[in-house]
Amino acid sequence: MILEILQGANNPTLRQKAEPVKQITAEIKQLVLDIKETLEAHLDGIGLAAPQVGQLLRIIAVKPYPEQETLILINPEIKKKSWSKEIMIEGCLSLPRTALPVKRAKKIAVEALDINGQKIKIKAKDFLARVIQHEIDHLEGILITDKKER
Repeated sequence: MILEILQGANNPTLRQKAEPVKQITAEIKQLVLDIKETLEAHLDGIGLAAPQVGQLLRIIAVKPYPEQETLILINPEIKKKSWSKEIMIEGCLSLPRTALPVKRAKKIAVEALDINGQKIKIKAKDFLARVIQHEIDHLEGILITDKKER
């Protein structure tokens, strides 16, 4: 089911910290599938976090490249960040018509759970690392308007 994406920098749900997923139930699996479907329905979207669809849970979906399968991360945690950083323009499905320069680590190491509750470790660099960091920010109630480089 395609879900409504919350919009606006002042939306109170987008400003709250998301709760960890304690158990992967049938409802959580359905939510993950709905988030994935919602992301894939927005052709300009490359990532989506559960808070953006009104669910304050630590779930993100990322699809930075059209040919790539959507990556689902439940309770993602960045374990390592590179010292090297890069500034790039970012947009956000929750902030339409907004594009801002944001500085992020070029490489990250992330641990999370997959849809079946299995622990996964990912090393990401460049654009994929940026997208994951952007979506994890949503889990903390942080938007690109908070990180804009001047």
